[in-house]
Amino acid sequence: MKIVPTPWRRNMMSMALAATLASLCAPAAQADEQPLIIARDMDLNALDPARAWCDTCQIYLTSVYEQLATLDKDNQIQPLLAESWEIADKQTLFTFKLNPAAKFSDGSPVEAKDVKWSFERLSNIKANGAFLVEAIETIETPDEQTVVIKLSSPNSEFVNQLAAGFLGVINSDVAEANGAVADETAADKDTAEAWFLANSAGSGPFVLSRYEPNSELRLARNENYWGDAPGVPEVVFMQVKDAVSQAQMLQSGAADIAMQIDPETAKSLQGADVTIETVPSFNFVYVALSPGAKGLEVDLTQDVREAISYAIDRESLIDFTLGGAGRPIATPIPLGFPGSSGHEIPAYDPEKAKELLAAAGLQDGFRLDSVYPDTNVYGIDFSLMMQKIQQDLKKVNIEVDLSPVPFPTWGEQVGGDHIPLTAVYFAPDFYGSSQYVDYFGLGEGSVWANRAGADNNPSVINAAIPDLLARALQAESPDAAEKLWHEAGAHMANDKIIVPMVSPDLILAYRNGVEGVRYSACCNLPLAEITN
Repeated sequence: MKIVPTPWRRNMMSMALAATLASLCAPAAQADEQPLIIARDMDLNALDPARAWCDTCQIYLTSVYEQLATLDKDNQIQPLLAESWEIADKQTLFTFKLNPAAKFSDGSPVEAKDVKWSFERLSNIKANGAFLVEAIETIETPDEQTVVIKLSSPNSEFVNQLAAGFLGVINSDVAEANGAVADETAADKDTAEAWFLANSAGSGPFVLSRYEPNSELRLARNENYWGDAPGVPEVVFMQVKDAVSQAQMLQSGAADIAMQIDPETAKSLQGADVTIETVPSFNFVYVALSPGAKGLEVDLTQDVREAISYAIDRESLIDFTLGGAGRPIATPIPLGFPGSSGHEIPAYDPEKAKELLAAAGLQDGFRLDSVYPDTNVYGIDFSLMMQKIQQDLKKVNIEVDLSPVPFPTWGEQVGGDHIPLTAVYFAPDFYGSSQYVDYFGLGEGSVWANRAGADNNPSVINAAIPDLLARALQAESPDAAEKLWHEAGAHMANDKIIVPMVSPDLILAYRNGVEGVRYSACCNLPLAEITN
């Protein structure tokens, strides 16, 4: 994405040239059809469904591959490759009937063996998405159109998990012919990762046309698609890192959609031939405290953690970092997910914070180290956010030493000696609350129980969480599950290990005339619905 004589001009000329070439190089398109150009900072780590793990990956994997089920615009589960399913044995036995019309891009039918192979490969590759299938005990394929999945424990959200992009079904014959392995040796013997960077083997509305890392990702219409044909002949993702450059491309007509426009940059697009929509997202940013971190000067008891929460002015922080384009969040379950409603947003009350600190013998204050990722995500500059939190905490005599670091360094520290005060973000992997209770709920062995230092301070563990999680996953109805998710949410809010700050709004920015752009919990951006 890089034009002489300056780096910025190199970027813009290259992007304009790529956009021009994109409009000329769509051989499958009719004369009046134009490719869809999307400006995005792509975080792709792989194009292999068993290895891909990123936000852009969700868009790619739900456009080129397909899942057994999907979500509609209201986040209701809908059939996709599976035309129907039955659930038995208290949410442990799932029988799926595949749609006999479904076929891969090479014209071959999607069969039960492909589902079994794809799920087993995901499990055995052991990459990030493997947790989505770790509860699968057996997969049986009594005939070409039937898949029977037995789980090791009840899971009322299992069908929702199957709508995740990372559970796309692969053409097993094609993949195996190009080095893919699904059995228990897959982690060592699978050699298909490079092949997937240049080829696809799915049944989705698009196929991979070309991928150039740090430059562009091109998808072409799947001419053998078994469903409704997508509205555009080609989609071209162009690597554009910052929001200002994305906005400039949108204004100039070099892009049809800009995917990471922040609230401030959106103001510059007012009056242009551009549509700006602000919609609530399911993403959130949070602060986290680690009572078991090594080198702590004070004991971060629940009362002290609550004092820290009272001392942070969330509304002011949202205004400062997002220009008000976000919602405060009470518990680490996204607003709009089961169990998220009805929780009281923590008040900003520095006097109450001082009272709690005084009762803990800390009226003179103390010092905290804060290491956090040096990043800008969902429109939030983490350094600006942490500077604001530093100022708030100083008002109650808590001195915070800020240390922004690269994300890999942060990961090492939070999992090593742990970090007294940190901040990070989370986006859903599927539409369901179990992932949040499991990840943030402080059950023994959970991610945040470990990061909070439960090995050094066992008081971090919340013994009620595992039971609530298990009961919710056994629930026979959504209403029964909702009550249990809400109860788990109340526990997480009270523990004050995870202190949510904001759920940033999502800005959809696209050229007038483009239709069908929407945000999706499973797919991020459903490309097949878009026309231009």
